[in-house]
Amino acid sequence: MSKTFDVIILGGGPAGYVCAIRAAQLGLQVAVVEREKLGGVCVNIGCIPSKALLHSAHMARVITNDAAALGITVGDVTVDYGVAMRRSRQVADQNSKGVEYLMKKHHITVFPATGTLQPGKRVAIDGDTLTAAKAVVLATGTRVKGIPAIGLELDRTTVISSDEALFLEQAPKSLAIVGAGAVGMEFADVFNAFGTAVTLIEALPRILPLEDEECSAALARSYKKRKIAMLPGASVKRARVGKGSVKLDIEAGGKPQTLEVEKVLMAAGRAFNLDGIGLEETGVQRTDTGFVKVDANLRTTADGVYGIGDIAGPPMLAHKGSREGVFVAECIAGQTPHPIDYGNIPSVTYCHPEVASIGLTEAQCTERQLDFQVGKFPFTANGRARAAIETEGFVKIIRDKRYGEILGAHIVASHASELIHELAVARANEYTVEEVDLAVHAHPTLSEAVAEAALDSLGRVLNA
Repeated sequence: MSKTFDVIILGGGPAGYVCAIRAAQLGLQVAVVEREKLGGVCVNIGCIPSKALLHSAHMARVITNDAAALGITVGDVTVDYGVAMRRSRQVADQNSKGVEYLMKKHHITVFPATGTLQPGKRVAIDGDTLTAAKAVVLATGTRVKGIPAIGLELDRTTVISSDEALFLEQAPKSLAIVGAGAVGMEFADVFNAFGTAVTLIEALPRILPLEDEECSAALARSYKKRKIAMLPGASVKRARVGKGSVKLDIEAGGKPQTLEVEKVLMAAGRAFNLDGIGLEETGVQRTDTGFVKVDANLRTTADGVYGIGDIAGPPMLAHKGSREGVFVAECIAGQTPHPIDYGNIPSVTYCHPEVASIGLTEAQCTERQLDFQVGKFPFTANGRARAAIETEGFVKIIRDKRYGEILGAHIVASHASELIHELAVARANEYTVEEVDLAVHAHPTLSEAVAEAALDSLGRVLNA
């Protein structure tokens, strides 16, 4: 087997394997070095299995709360996290095998090994050396981390990460989740549906702190109805980890309190998979925040070495990494791809209701002293949402007053992750809210709420 390739990619996650496929489509000889399963964290222990569990959680709530209203009579409803977990593993395995198939389809050589970057666009694996004629691409991703300073070192049993949560055979009786960003919110949704008493602990003043404030407030109301405890603006001062429980000393709202739970799930922050892979030896520099330093074309400070995905900077999202993979593959092949618009990458939290956003929040528009107008439309006024008993949430569009440019969009809804893309396309093509209105939206659909929010930003909403 040849040990020289045009491109060698370290990491087979959403950034790495997509880069490999696009490079192969462009006629390059490609190798991928991946020490674990293809598909990376997203496919195996992240995006895909967690969404399978969220679907189980949603169905459990629908059957429990809405079956009678839908004309369906059910007996006693019981839930089994272990069964849902095993189904989620099957879904993840199918996706990982799908990536394996794609590697074979595009004649990409896969090395199941740990790769170490060496000078001269070379990669050492298992005592052997691979050479890249054109480029090496770093796509090594991130991993979960604990907070050892306060006693929350991951022990994988009592203090767990999302990795371990995805393999539990049964839901714990009580769970504290440290971090109320996307990961924390999603697991709170899941475990609450399977009978766990959940407490969300967030250091910043509100849950989902990176989203628009109205979205955070809507989710807080929804979670409160489900008896999910939330402690925003809280800090964990000390943790005492026992054999089957954890005691947390917390300060929230200026008051100390102690919380005892069966398990703690760490959902705050991730560590880069960059240690010991040869960065220093090859001149690949890192930023003060730990990311690999890259230029506008995602080239690192080492000749012929690129960085993509989580390690290349925020937002740390799978779809952002995939787009960077395509971009870099085309650069290596000598093309001039369209620059990535990092201000137009959708963000989604897949709890129920979902939260999806793109562009600026209302607070950011205010901070930048922009002249803007907000349009909103609630799903309580949407016929399709009423029919489906899914009226929580709204569509919020922020437009520039002078030109009608869509500065930002925020959706809380049962299918917000699907609805946001109409606005992503609109922003990518610089459409105005007037042009969103020109597109006739089918009735009855949830998408009508997008058109109505656009109209509301113009002061002429029809159905609210």
